Amino acid sequence: QVHFVESGGGLVQPGGSLRLSCVASGGIFPMYNMGWYRQAPGKQRELVASISRVRGATANYADSVKGRFTISRENAKNTVYLQMNSLKPEDTAVYYCNVVGTDNNWGQGTQVTVSS
Repeated sequence: QVHFVESGGGLVQPGGSLRLSCVASGGIFPMYNMGWYRQAPGKQRELVASISRVRGATANYADSVKGRFTISRENAKNTVYLQMNSLKPEDTAVYYCNVVGTDNNWGQGTQVTVSS
């Protein structure tokens, strides 16, 4: 069964940057459309960015992160990245990666806290 390990989170001041990484194993990674999700306390899990398995495909972003976050993938390393710039306190959440369209097989996620 495919599983995911997220890393790269931490505590950062408003306006700062982080790069999250997600390593997949146990499946055929290049076959999957991948997404980054986040869940803040008391809120629903939401999709913030996604990228197609096809190289050069246009990525999609939630309006709240558009222009600040960039998703990318390196298929040879079974890895998806999320570059997060100009971070805001409302970006504080646990961030997860997963196959787009699924609602199971979640990893542990990585905590991102944006605070002064």
